[in-house]
Amino acid sequence: MVRRQQGADRAIRPKLRSPGHPKFQRHIEAAFWDEIAKGLLAEEAAGVIRVAPAVATRWFRQCGGMRPFDPKPNSGRYLSFSEREEIALLNAQGMGVREIARQVGRDPGTISRELRRNAATRGGKLDYRASVAQWKSDMAARRPKTSKLVANPRLHAYVQKRLSGEISTPGCRAIAGPATGTWTGRNKQHRKDRAWVQAWSPEQIANRVKFDFPHDESMRISHEAIYQALYIQGRGALKRELILCLRTGRALRAPRARSRRKTWAHVTPEALISERPAEVEDRAVPGHWEGDLIIGLERSAIGTVVERSTRFTMLVHLPREEGYRHKQSVKNAPALAGYGAITMKTALANTMSTLPEQLARSLTWDRGKEMSAHAQFRVETGIPVFFADPHSPWQRGTNENTNGLLRQYFPKGTDLSRWSAEEIEAVAHTLNSRPRKTLGWKTPAEAFNEQLQLLQQAGVATTG
Repeated sequence: MVRRQQGADRAIRPKLRSPGHPKFQRHIEAAFWDEIAKGLLAEEAAGVIRVAPAVATRWFRQCGGMRPFDPKPNSGRYLSFSEREEIALLNAQGMGVREIARQVGRDPGTISRELRRNAATRGGKLDYRASVAQWKSDMAARRPKTSKLVANPRLHAYVQKRLSGEISTPGCRAIAGPATGTWTGRNKQHRKDRAWVQAWSPEQIANRVKFDFPHDESMRISHEAIYQALYIQGRGALKRELILCLRTGRALRAPRARSRRKTWAHVTPEALISERPAEVEDRAVPGHWEGDLIIGLERSAIGTVVERSTRFTMLVHLPREEGYRHKQSVKNAPALAGYGAITMKTALANTMSTLPEQLARSLTWDRGKEMSAHAQFRVETGIPVFFADPHSPWQRGTNENTNGLLRQYFPKGTDLSRWSAEEIEAVAHTLNSRPRKTLGWKTPAEAFNEQLQLLQQAGVATTG
């Protein structure tokens, strides 16, 4: 009996480092990574699982965007946190080990070991608290396997050479390539030189090593293991800055589901082009318009709106707003480039409000964010807005062709903000004064005036 007691005393865990602030439970972290796998951002996942956004962001960045542990739930073999809470309450009430075991539904030996092994010892005696017990259990359960790249220097050298090895000529003369700065911890720099390296992808490395070492089973690794060695801190295999050797150069790995996030959240179901009236297709009824932006240098733009049946064009002046600074925009500040959602809505409404109601029946737009305020635009003007399908410019063919004509006056790579409203109106007038083959060599202005006259005659006849 004494020997068993001595063995039980030795089962008490040695002193561990202070846990500090109670750690979030494993199931909470697992729920966080489940939300990330659905495509949510770290801040959005934080709201779902009810943790601070800063905590969720830290979890995401420390793990490079990759789940750091197996998502399988607890099998029930080990005590859960809720069971430890119940044990702590019953123990505080002075119940014995066997009584606690009966109420919790566990073996008395399990309860006895739990009360000794995972009790807090800072006060000089065994004081069982659920949070400390869970922390000690988690610390003991961590049995991280040594990374294959750490244990096998030969494999490590092979992988690192294929990732970051220098390039050479066919004559084996090394080429240094451009000089690059130090890694800042962020993604690859935009419009800056990148190091010239071999830059094999992890999948290429994982499959090619089988050809180079067909009889050496120790020279085997999966591409996921390489990604984890790059992105997850603490693996100790590959330096984090080697992510710049990957084609994307991302500092954080983006979950697959995030690439399938709804990019065009402003496109509501009733604004899809499939909901557009059928009369728009044959161009027989005037008053249906197509619109888009032509973009210039330093985020300058001009709005273009074209009537489908007469090809009449109106240009929307979009000057930059006060306070705009190229490449120095204030984070979370309003868009000042001239075609933010509210600015675009106001300018377009001012342009199209001059039209008679019968000649402003609908507007079909590209899926640009500049028309995010289309619902307000419809309320103010009464003109419904429909959005073309993704990557389907032919659904707005009239506008696309007109934009091609306008590029004669507003070439790509030029600053479009330098032109005043009067000057772009002169360009629109010039375009509307050109005869068109599709109109029987009439000009768009003449065809549009004919529609206006028909409306006036119909109004006079109705009055009479």
